[in-house]
Amino acid sequence: MHTTAHTQRTPESPGSAPNKTGRSAGIAMMAGSGLSNQVGAAIGSFAFPVIGPVGVVAVRQWIAAAALLAVGRPRLRSFTRHQWWPVLLLAAVFAAMNLSLYSAIDRIGLGLAVTLEFLGPLTVALSASRRTSDLGCAVIAAIGVVALTRPQPSTDFLGIGLGLLAAACWASYILLNRSVGRRFPGAEGTAAAAGLSGLLFVPIGIVVLVQHPPTPAALACAAAAGILSSTVPFLTDMLALRRVPAHFFGIFMSINPVLAATVGLVLLGQHLHIGQWLGIAAIATANTVSVASASRRP
Repeated sequence: MHTTAHTQRTPESPGSAPNKTGRSAGIAMMAGSGLSNQVGAAIGSFAFPVIGPVGVVAVRQWIAAAALLAVGRPRLRSFTRHQWWPVLLLAAVFAAMNLSLYSAIDRIGLGLAVTLEFLGPLTVALSASRRTSDLGCAVIAAIGVVALTRPQPSTDFLGIGLGLLAAACWASYILLNRSVGRRFPGAEGTAAAAGLSGLLFVPIGIVVLVQHPPTPAALACAAAAGILSSTVPFLTDMLALRRVPAHFFGIFMSINPVLAATVGLVLLGQHLHIGQWLGIAAIATANTVSVASASRRP
């Protein structure tokens, strides 16, 4: 699942290539970030029977908003109308992305939901190209989706649709975040969007938590999801991007579906058959090839 970690980044200069020690530390940070993200999602799912995906997402959004506002410190009064509209759209995408993803996890499992969500970044990477290699990536990803979903009478089409909605939201997030990055210094725009998204979930979360009174354990699981899936990845990814090139970071993102499937198996007992593992591998491969190819272009 996507995190709120992919904010504005400063490209590395040609002479600032990280040394081997820095690269190794960056790889360790990225692996830790991805694992934290998926473990957080798995722990959050333990609260589904008590407060449902909407309750978990509400708590997660509140914690993510608090963390990002503390880091970004947006000066809201100085925002212009030109700056506000992408922030408002990004806030809506934040809310829809996490809600659709967690609802998909509840229906089709962590590994499948996160893998479908990764079609979003892949689509963005492929949309601006007509290269043969990119067309091949699209075909590989399509085969992976078919292998994952295996449409049949018992298929949970709503769960698959929610996963694809999360993918569309992630694609929109990437494009909107690029627009926000051009209008704001640092992480001010992303922090403001996260704060508004958290504010949007205040009435929703109150209604859900009143109708489904949370237990201390459920609240702890939801809070852990917010910390592990939002706060930790955001801060860790910022540190990692000081040590590895941005395109390498993008390639490494493709490990997340594999991590999600593994965490789903170990923590949630969500078993996948060989065809689904091959589908996850196909989509991860398509992501890797696409990003690696894009990084070599002028």
